[in-house]
Amino acid sequence: MMVCCRGAALALGVALLAGCKPAEPIFRSTDITGADYGKSLALTDHNGQKRTLADFRGKVVTVFFGYTQCPDVCPTALSGMSEVMRQLGPDGDRLQVIFVTVDPERDTPALLSEYVPAFDKRFLGLYGTPEQIAEVAKDFRVFYRKSGDLNGHYTIDHSAGTYVFDPSGRLRLYVRHAEDPAVIAADIKALLAGK
Repeated sequence: MMVCCRGAALALGVALLAGCKPAEPIFRSTDITGADYGKSLALTDHNGQKRTLADFRGKVVTVFFGYTQCPDVCPTALSGMSEVMRQLGPDGDRLQVIFVTVDPERDTPALLSEYVPAFDKRFLGLYGTPEQIAEVAKDFRVFYRKSGDLNGHYTIDHSAGTYVFDPSGRLRLYVRHAEDPAVIAADIKALLAGK
């Protein structure tokens, strides 16, 4: 009789320990839910319309900071998001990709309106004054700095990750540069499903 009780107690202990196993993470990107930054985005889109994050409630929003003359990081990021849109299929209409210029002196609305939609016609390029861009970048904890000949022939060193907001407008994820589009698409599908 004692052996039976010990066996039952052992089985109960194993079952309890199995219940304590941490749940698998929902997202493959970095979960930054609850972050106290990335709250302010008041700029103008390449069509001349004033925009804030509230304009896109109901959609997942991705925000990437870059510039049109960027030789590699920016086109790679936008090409990746174009592939994400393709993988999402009809759900792509529930995603808003935003490209914020960190080069407002050269990235005119006309240039942004040619460059950004070339990756996907639904993508929006945002711009503002140098002061407005600096304020938004600071709120998002984005680093950028001109380097080289500052008389017009310069590059800009900048942070290369993408921020992702859920449909209710909360900052949820940070996606590292050159992440697999399938990973991003899966995370966006989870956010669209209310995760």
